[in-house]
Amino acid sequence: MRIPLEDRHLYALLALLVLAVFYGIYFAKVLAQKHRGIQTRQIGRRKEKSIHTVEVLMCIATLGAPIAQLLSIAFGWGYLPANTRFTGFCVGILGDGIFLLSVLCMKDSWRAGIPDKDKTELVTTGIYRFSRNPAFLGFDLMYVGVLLLYGNLLTLSFSAFAIVMLHLQILQEERYLVNTFGAPYQEYCRHVSRYWGRK
Repeated sequence: MRIPLEDRHLYALLALLVLAVFYGIYFAKVLAQKHRGIQTRQIGRRKEKSIHTVEVLMCIATLGAPIAQLLSIAFGWGYLPANTRFTGFCVGILGDGIFLLSVLCMKDSWRAGIPDKDKTELVTTGIYRFSRNPAFLGFDLMYVGVLLLYGNLLTLSFSAFAIVMLHLQILQEERYLVNTFGAPYQEYCRHVSRYWGRK
């Protein structure tokens, strides 16, 4: 079935909006923290082999996913029905909103990757009352949203790879947080779910 040209342009604009908002939030936060002398991006700095490997693979996945997404948009590789594609836009925008709330609530404790030497605070307020990992949830929803907008094997492969690697990063970060914050973090985990919900 051929998609009318005007619909193709609409889906491209919706997908680009989801990506522009998401990465706009990410880079605005990085630049704001850099202005305050904070190095946000710390992926791959830890020397422990398991942490380093997961972070490098996560970096590859999260760089490959937007390339796959942009190629899909550029070439119009979207094969799902219209209602599914609009649902994808809604899911993607929801992911953007959750991601925005997560970086705002985390303030200057937000890092991309496990900090090597930085001292950060344990944040359990705002959106973190409902999710231990709202930034990762925002990433996942953005990937799923764009996948629904531009459903194809390339986008599916890279989105799945990125979501799996982000989950492995969460598991690494949880071990770090237990070692860093001890009992307060363990108590927090007893009340708040990894992705969403109170226990």
